[in-house]
Amino acid sequence: MRATRPPALRTVRDLVRWGASEFGRAGLHFGHGTDNALDEAFHLVTWALKLPHDIPATYLDGAVTGAERKRVLALLGKRIRTRKPAAYLTGAAWFAGLPFVVDERVLIPRSPIAELIGNRFQPWVTAEPKRILDLCAGSGCIGVACAVSFPGATVDLADLDAGALAVMKQNVALHELGGRVRAVKSDLFKALEGRRYDLIVCNPPYIPTGRWRKLPREYHHEPRRALEGGGDGLRLVDRILRAAPDHLARNGVLVLEVGGTQQEFTARYPDLPVVWLEFERGGDGVFTITREELLNWKKHVG
Repeated sequence: MRATRPPALRTVRDLVRWGASEFGRAGLHFGHGTDNALDEAFHLVTWALKLPHDIPATYLDGAVTGAERKRVLALLGKRIRTRKPAAYLTGAAWFAGLPFVVDERVLIPRSPIAELIGNRFQPWVTAEPKRILDLCAGSGCIGVACAVSFPGATVDLADLDAGALAVMKQNVALHELGGRVRAVKSDLFKALEGRRYDLIVCNPPYIPTGRWRKLPREYHHEPRRALEGGGDGLRLVDRILRAAPDHLARNGVLVLEVGGTQQEFTARYPDLPVVWLEFERGGDGVFTITREELLNWKKHVG
């Protein structure tokens, strides 16, 4: 659906209101940082005008120039025309209160694990972790945020995809963490032989293939390899569960996200003693389990 410009869009408020209306008429889907048309329009309008997101309301009635209006309308029109999520249009996203570089080589950060990082994984992680692994790291947002939250820790960001590695390196540099955070090209744990971690955090691809095909168009701009997890969504999850004990230190903890495949996970692993976590800010499908619990489970299932 092509956006059409009404006769008068004089202020920031006018542009936000009009953009939200156009987004609604176009039937856009929101789920990559905002969950409604008004917030999405506000985000894009303020970004195009180089205004802060916490701009005082009085300034929303400020007049925009012709050049500014043209720039905003082009961006809003591109969101409608391409159905690309806003973060890909701006090249930036926020996670755990931190800015990150993103493009279509990586998922847009949105995991509820951000809340766990803000709470320093309490009460599940009781001792300050010294070695942390962000597995299937993508943009590296989880691992970078962990490094900021635990300034005494070293962090590995592991991913197999060359594009993702390039983006995560940009984010390590953005936050000036090169001395403590490294990007590692690895098919899960294969390039991490002999390394053990106090905390492994992983947001792997977990959407079943059939469900992935039916996702709104916005999600199909994200890399399929980072979303789609096979028939039941658990193709990589099984490998992670079996290999993780060999890479967890004594008293180490695994935090793993399986999102909407929680029911499939429970059916496949009925005897795995995971603890499903609850989030104040929304989200589900994240569990924690210790190294010892994983080892005991492996002894029984073989």
